[in-house]
Amino acid sequence: MRCVVFDLDGTLADTSADLLAAANASLPRPVLGPGDAFTAFHGGRAMLRLGFSRLRMDWSEADVDSAYPLLLEAYRQGIAVHTRLYPGAMEAVEGLRGQGFAVSICTNKPEGLAEELLRQLGVREAFGALVGADTFPVRKPDPVPYRAAVERAGGVVGRSMLVGDTETDAKTGVAAGVPVALVTFGPEGAGVERFRPTALLDRFEDLPGLAGRLLR
Repeated sequence: MRCVVFDLDGTLADTSADLLAAANASLPRPVLGPGDAFTAFHGGRAMLRLGFSRLRMDWSEADVDSAYPLLLEAYRQGIAVHTRLYPGAMEAVEGLRGQGFAVSICTNKPEGLAEELLRQLGVREAFGALVGADTFPVRKPDPVPYRAAVERAGGVVGRSMLVGDTETDAKTGVAAGVPVALVTFGPEGAGVERFRPTALLDRFEDLPGLAGRLLR
């Protein structure tokens, strides 16, 4: 079975506002704003490093490590306050399923948080599998989580592709030897082209046709 694997943050859903709120709650005072969505999609520790640097205080990775559990708990409590699926995302997922594709998620968000977010958004049942940052000892761009996301959904890696939004996703595709489409509706816009993906995806309405061409 052919399979399309999705990244979650910045690809299926705009989670940036809730991520930034959680980071602000774990810092001595709020210093992150909407313009930091790009950093939000690169993970909790990236947000904390940016926050500490803006506080103009001496800090180290030990401070980041100490704040990270606070960030996770704050995020857990407000995981879907402002988060919204990107327009056309679930219509594209249903279109792929209707064409016989397996669909799956491979994210660098902790698995439990990803499961909870999808549950609160009401879309978990649409995906055949979900692999998170802590499902295995390694995470993207290592190909192990990606391969598992394909196989657990009933797909074949050699007939699969990844839809993402960052350099990490582009590198995952190279490591797994599969096509990658990067979305252009995230914070970077068309700037993701510099990561040399197989294709750019400007809108989800085009995904079923693109997947059909790339995975003939």
